[in-house]
Amino acid sequence: MRNLHYRVLAFLLVYGMLKFFGGSFGHLVLYPVTLLVTFLHEFGHALGALITGGSVVSLQINADGSGYTVTRGGSQAVVLMGGYLGSAVLGNLLFRIGARHRQLTHHTLLVLGGIMCLSALFWFESLSSTALLLGFGFLLGFIALRTTWDQDVLMFLGLAAVLYIIQDFDVGPTSDLAMYEQVVGIFPSQIWMYIWLGLAGLLFFWNLKAVFKR
Repeated sequence: MRNLHYRVLAFLLVYGMLKFFGGSFGHLVLYPVTLLVTFLHEFGHALGALITGGSVVSLQINADGSGYTVTRGGSQAVVLMGGYLGSAVLGNLLFRIGARHRQLTHHTLLVLGGIMCLSALFWFESLSSTALLLGFGFLLGFIALRTTWDQDVLMFLGLAAVLYIIQDFDVGPTSDLAMYEQVVGIFPSQIWMYIWLGLAGLLFFWNLKAVFKR
Protein backbone atom coordinates (compact mmCIF):
# COMPACT_ATOMS: atom_id res chain seq x y z
CA MET A 1 0.00 0.00 0.00
CA ARG A 2 2.83 2.39 0.84
CA ASN A 3 4.38 1.63 -2.54
CA LEU A 4 1.07 2.55 -4.19
CA HIS A 5 1.03 5.88 -2.36
CA TYR A 6 4.53 6.67 -3.59
CA ARG A 7 3.73 5.70 -7.17
CA VAL A 8 0.58 7.81 -7.30
CA LEU A 9 2.46 10.75 -5.76
CA ALA A 10 5.22 10.32 -8.35
CA PHE A 11 2.67 10.28 -11.18
CA LEU A 12 1.03 13.43 -9.80
CA LEU A 13 4.40 15.19 -9.63
CA VAL A 14 5.38 14.10 -13.14
CA TYR A 15 2.03 15.19 -14.57
CA GLY A 16 2.16 18.53 -12.75
CA MET A 17 5.71 19.27 -13.87
CA LEU A 18 4.97 18.38 -17.49
CA LYS A 19 1.62 20.19 -17.56
CA PHE A 20 2.59 23.45 -15.89
CA PHE A 21 6.36 23.72 -16.33
CA GLY A 22 7.16 21.44 -19.25
CA GLY A 23 6.52 23.90 -22.06
CA SER A 24 6.54 22.42 -25.55
CA PHE A 25 8.35 19.31 -24.28
CA GLY A 26 5.67 18.71 -21.67
CA HIS A 27 2.97 19.25 -24.25
CA LEU A 28 4.61 16.66 -26.51
CA VAL A 29 5.00 14.07 -23.73
CA LEU A 30 1.38 14.55 -22.62
CA TYR A 31 0.07 14.46 -26.19
CA PRO A 32 -1.13 10.83 -25.81
CA VAL A 33 -3.07 11.90 -22.72
CA THR A 34 -4.70 14.70 -24.72
CA LEU A 35 -5.74 12.24 -27.42
CA LEU A 36 -6.98 9.75 -24.83
CA VAL A 37 -9.12 12.38 -23.11
CA THR A 38 -10.58 13.42 -26.46
CA PHE A 39 -11.35 9.80 -27.30
CA LEU A 40 -12.93 9.14 -23.88
CA HIS A 41 -15.03 12.29 -24.30
CA GLU A 42 -16.27 11.34 -27.74
CA PHE A 43 -16.71 7.69 -26.78
CA GLY A 44 -18.78 8.91 -23.82
CA HIS A 45 -21.12 10.65 -26.27
CA ALA A 46 -21.30 7.47 -28.35
CA LEU A 47 -21.96 5.30 -25.31
CA GLY A 48 -24.68 7.67 -24.16
CA ALA A 49 -26.43 7.25 -27.49
CA LEU A 50 -26.11 3.46 -27.51
CA ILE A 51 -27.38 2.87 -23.97
CA THR A 52 -30.44 5.05 -24.59
CA GLY A 53 -31.45 3.30 -27.79
CA GLY A 54 -29.72 5.54 -30.32
CA SER A 55 -26.94 4.89 -32.80
CA VAL A 56 -23.56 6.35 -33.68
CA VAL A 57 -23.02 7.71 -37.18
CA SER A 58 -19.37 8.74 -36.90
CA LEU A 59 -16.62 9.64 -34.44
CA GLN A 60 -13.81 12.05 -35.25
CA ILE A 61 -10.52 12.62 -33.37
CA ASN A 62 -8.34 15.45 -34.66
CA ALA A 63 -4.58 15.76 -34.31
CA ASP A 64 -4.96 19.04 -32.38
CA GLY A 65 -6.89 17.27 -29.62
CA SER A 66 -10.37 18.32 -30.70
CA GLY A 67 -13.11 15.96 -31.85
CA TYR A 68 -16.80 15.40 -32.39
CA THR A 69 -19.31 12.58 -32.51
CA VAL A 70 -22.42 12.36 -34.67
CA THR A 71 -25.26 10.34 -33.15
CA ARG A 72 -28.83 9.57 -34.13
CA GLY A 73 -31.72 9.00 -31.72
CA GLY A 74 -31.42 8.17 -28.04
CA SER A 75 -31.63 10.65 -25.18
CA GLN A 76 -29.92 13.86 -26.20
CA ALA A 77 -29.51 14.86 -22.54
CA VAL A 78 -27.62 11.63 -21.77
CA VAL A 79 -25.57 11.89 -24.97
CA LEU A 80 -24.48 15.44 -24.13
CA MET A 81 -23.73 14.60 -20.51
CA GLY A 82 -21.86 11.46 -21.57
CA GLY A 83 -19.01 13.46 -23.07
CA TYR A 84 -17.73 15.14 -19.91
CA LEU A 85 -19.09 12.91 -17.15
CA GLY A 86 -18.70 9.72 -19.20
CA SER A 87 -15.03 10.46 -19.82
CA ALA A 88 -14.57 11.18 -16.10
CA VAL A 89 -16.09 7.80 -15.24
CA LEU A 90 -13.93 5.99 -17.79
CA GLY A 91 -10.76 7.78 -16.67
CA ASN A 92 -11.43 6.88 -13.04
CA LEU A 93 -12.08 3.29 -14.06
CA LEU A 94 -8.72 3.04 -15.84
CA PHE A 95 -6.93 4.48 -12.81
CA ARG A 96 -8.79 2.18 -10.41
CA ILE A 97 -7.91 -0.94 -12.40
CA GLY A 98 -4.27 0.12 -12.71
CA ALA A 99 -3.99 0.88 -9.01
CA ARG A 100 -5.86 -2.03 -7.43
CA HIS A 101 -6.28 -4.80 -10.01
CA ARG A 102 -2.83 -5.64 -11.35
CA GLN A 103 -4.08 -8.86 -12.92
CA LEU A 104 -6.50 -6.93 -15.13
CA THR A 105 -4.18 -4.20 -16.43
CA HIS A 106 -2.90 -6.30 -19.34
CA HIS A 107 -6.42 -7.11 -20.53
CA THR A 108 -7.68 -3.57 -19.91
CA LEU A 109 -5.06 -2.07 -22.21
CA LEU A 110 -5.96 -4.63 -24.88
CA VAL A 111 -9.68 -3.88 -24.52
CA LEU A 112 -9.09 -0.11 -24.63
CA GLY A 113 -6.87 -0.47 -27.69
CA GLY A 114 -9.46 -2.75 -29.31
CA ILE A 115 -12.27 -0.26 -28.66
CA MET A 116 -10.19 2.49 -30.27
CA CYS A 117 -9.53 0.36 -33.35
CA LEU A 118 -13.17 -0.71 -33.67
CA SER A 119 -14.35 2.89 -33.24
CA ALA A 120 -11.95 3.97 -35.98
CA LEU A 121 -13.34 1.38 -38.38
CA PHE A 122 -17.06 1.19 -37.58
CA TRP A 123 -17.58 4.90 -36.91
CA PHE A 124 -15.29 6.05 -39.70
CA GLU A 125 -15.24 9.78 -40.36
CA SER A 126 -11.83 10.52 -41.89
CA LEU A 127 -8.52 8.84 -42.69
CA SER A 128 -6.63 11.07 -40.25
CA SER A 129 -8.92 10.17 -37.35
CA THR A 130 -8.77 6.48 -38.23
CA ALA A 131 -4.97 6.60 -38.41
CA LEU A 132 -4.71 8.28 -34.99
CA LEU A 133 -7.03 5.79 -33.32
CA LEU A 134 -5.47 2.75 -34.96
CA GLY A 135 -1.98 3.97 -34.08
CA PHE A 136 -2.95 4.59 -30.45
CA GLY A 137 -4.76 1.27 -30.25
CA PHE A 138 -1.81 -0.70 -31.61
CA LEU A 139 0.55 1.16 -29.24
CA LEU A 140 -1.55 0.10 -26.26
CA GLY A 141 -1.57 -3.44 -27.59
CA PHE A 142 2.21 -3.40 -27.94
CA ILE A 143 2.63 -2.15 -24.35
CA ALA A 144 0.28 -4.87 -23.08
CA LEU A 145 1.85 -7.71 -25.04
CA ARG A 146 5.52 -6.79 -25.29
CA THR A 147 6.40 -4.83 -22.16
CA THR A 148 5.98 -4.97 -18.39
CA TRP A 149 4.78 -1.36 -18.20
CA ASP A 150 1.07 -2.15 -18.40
CA GLN A 151 0.21 -1.27 -14.79
CA ASP A 152 2.19 1.97 -14.68
CA VAL A 153 0.96 3.07 -18.10
CA LEU A 154 -2.68 2.39 -17.20
CA MET A 155 -2.39 4.14 -13.84
CA PHE A 156 -0.72 7.20 -15.35
CA LEU A 157 -3.11 7.46 -18.29
CA GLY A 158 -6.16 7.09 -16.04
CA LEU A 159 -4.91 9.55 -13.42
CA ALA A 160 -3.71 12.10 -15.96
CA ALA A 161 -6.97 11.81 -17.91
CA VAL A 162 -9.05 12.53 -14.80
CA LEU A 163 -6.92 15.52 -13.83
CA TYR A 164 -7.05 16.83 -17.40
CA ILE A 165 -10.84 16.46 -17.48
CA ILE A 166 -11.30 18.32 -14.19
CA GLN A 167 -8.94 21.12 -15.28
CA ASP A 168 -10.73 21.40 -18.62
CA PHE A 169 -14.18 21.90 -17.10
CA ASP A 170 -14.56 25.51 -18.32
CA VAL A 171 -13.24 24.84 -21.84
CA GLY A 172 -13.77 21.28 -23.05
CA PRO A 173 -17.55 20.85 -22.60
CA THR A 174 -18.54 24.41 -23.59
CA SER A 175 -20.57 23.46 -26.66
CA ASP A 176 -22.09 20.47 -24.85
CA LEU A 177 -23.17 22.71 -21.97
CA ALA A 178 -24.76 25.26 -24.29
CA MET A 179 -26.80 22.51 -25.98
CA TYR A 180 -27.58 20.90 -22.60
CA GLU A 181 -29.09 24.20 -21.43
CA GLN A 182 -31.35 24.20 -24.48
CA VAL A 183 -32.37 20.55 -24.12
CA VAL A 184 -32.76 20.24 -20.34
CA GLY A 185 -33.11 23.82 -19.18
CA ILE A 186 -33.66 24.34 -15.41
CA PHE A 187 -30.27 26.04 -14.98
CA PRO A 188 -28.09 28.17 -17.27
CA SER A 189 -25.06 26.46 -18.78
CA GLN A 190 -22.72 28.14 -16.28
CA ILE A 191 -24.53 26.43 -13.39
CA TRP A 192 -24.57 23.09 -15.19
CA MET A 193 -20.82 23.47 -15.72
CA TYR A 194 -20.22 23.59 -11.96
CA ILE A 195 -22.67 20.76 -11.35
CA TRP A 196 -20.76 18.56 -13.80
CA LEU A 197 -17.46 19.66 -12.25
CA GLY A 198 -18.77 18.85 -8.78
CA LEU A 199 -19.86 15.38 -9.87
CA ALA A 200 -16.49 14.72 -11.54
CA GLY A 201 -14.64 15.94 -8.45
CA LEU A 202 -16.75 13.80 -6.10
CA LEU A 203 -16.21 10.77 -8.29
CA PHE A 204 -12.44 11.30 -8.25
CA PHE A 205 -12.43 11.81 -4.46
CA TRP A 206 -14.49 8.65 -3.95
CA ASN A 207 -12.19 6.72 -6.26
CA LEU A 208 -9.04 7.88 -4.45
CA LYS A 209 -10.61 6.99 -1.12
CA ALA A 210 -11.49 3.52 -2.40
CA VAL A 211 -8.06 2.97 -3.97
CA PHE A 212 -6.19 3.80 -0.76
CA LYS A 213 -8.61 2.02 1.55
CA ARG A 214 -6.78 -0.76 3.38
